Amino acid sequence: MNEMIQIAPSILSADFANLASQIHLVETGGAQLLHLDVMDGHFVPNITFGPPVVASIRKVTKLPLDVHLMIDDPDRYINDFVKAGANWISVHAEACVHLDRTLNEIKQRGLGAGVVLNPTTSLTVLEDVLGLIDFVLIMSVNPGFGAQHFIPYSFEKIQNLRKIIDQKGLSVKIEVDGGINLDNVCELVRKGAQILVSGSAIFGSKNPAEKVKAMIKRATECHEI
Repeated sequence: MNEMIQIAPSILSADFANLASQIHLVETGGAQLLHLDVMDGHFVPNITFGPPVVASIRKVTKLPLDVHLMIDDPDRYINDFVKAGANWISVHAEACVHLDRTLNEIKQRGLGAGVVLNPTTSLTVLEDVLGLIDFVLIMSVNPGFGAQHFIPYSFEKIQNLRKIIDQKGLSVKIEVDGGINLDNVCELVRKGAQILVSGSAIFGSKNPAEKVKAMIKRATECHEI
């Protein structure tokens, strides 16, 4: 694991009335990508936004857009999110009738493809597709809402996935989302996480740019130990 740890601010917790300025703040802080949570009110009990908002965000930033589809039947909308400017798309295993087909659809469009695992979704669902994907997004909260507390048993899941990836000699990245803050960044990095998604800890702070800098600094220090 020689790659730099990436911090991905989740705009779910940003001020949507001032979204462009909020994005520019985290860019100033050194954010490496933006995490966009798309929710449909069916797969998860909340509704956020769709391709038009992603397209609007694309116009105000050059950062890669990491689009997390928390929706039923994501195949119907992949092309719309591609056109909107997504760089990465991740889908939940439970939402896809044919997971291999969905992932190949994303890959064929030149995007990074990821599988999302809910807190109680087993790593075994990755067995046949791990060699196909670019990243795994481990949810360390139950998806649907921001500002939740980190689920402690996620640490073991991250560590076990890291062992599997390393044993297979793959370059699949491990992304973690949910309840991430300065208090648990070190442990996440030590367990094998490479991309840390954080929403309320960043956008809920008085200075989002400084919070991003602080998270990058801590993650880097722990990564080098």
